[in-house]
Amino acid sequence: MREHKENSQLKPSVWIKDNLVIFYGASIDVKKHRHHSIQLVWTTKAKKVNCLYSGGTLTGSFIIGSQVEHQLQLEEGWILLVEPTSILGMHLDRLLSNAEVLMLNDILIGCEKPSKPILEPLPIVNLLFSSLGVDFDCSINVDKITDKRILSLIAKMNLCLLGTCQKPASWRAADVASDLYLSESRFLHLFRSQVGVAWRPYLRWRRLTCASHALLQGMSATDAAYTAGFSDLAHLSRTFQSMFGLSIVQAKEVFFKS
Repeated sequence: MREHKENSQLKPSVWIKDNLVIFYGASIDVKKHRHHSIQLVWTTKAKKVNCLYSGGTLTGSFIIGSQVEHQLQLEEGWILLVEPTSILGMHLDRLLSNAEVLMLNDILIGCEKPSKPILEPLPIVNLLFSSLGVDFDCSINVDKITDKRILSLIAKMNLCLLGTCQKPASWRAADVASDLYLSESRFLHLFRSQVGVAWRPYLRWRRLTCASHALLQGMSATDAAYTAGFSDLAHLSRTFQSMFGLSIVQAKEVFFKS
């Protein structure tokens, strides 16, 4: 469970970019937890962050690997949650090199963040990844996709961001493969080879992105779950908890306040 520090005057902000979710603000994990996403914590003020994990205590800036149990207390700073199977996630995984965590304090010397959030965080985040020697590529490069069936599928999924979301049955691998006149195994192989991410984690992330967009637009958590193609709120909350370490209700309370 994660709570916003009530006595802080810092208003939390959230941005969503393909396989990356960016938070700026304060965050307190009430208990230790683990989640699917790779988590990057970025702050230039070491006294404002404290993170417990099996190997000890982390301060300053660091990367936490997928499924690594931890407990974070952050008064102010950036939290980046990255899908591990994305291009950006694989770059970060290589930096971790099988370690649970990677300290970034020495690497990020001279890479100053702004003292308060800005309207467009991507140039700042790009500076961060540049300092790490990592290409800030969190999107799918459709220019590299040569199969017209996969291009058409992604275009159809992009309708979600325009408010025309598809329901669960529409995105089962067997149904999608049938629509493309492919076997399920051939579709799964083709999608991964063309996009660089396996179908199921890609679909899971897209649904969570859709639900998060719906929340940001003021939709209730229950309606967001249905809109994004989850069977119910409990399904969405379990998936959100697994990916990000907090339930969708907690996320709505902490990060999506108006």
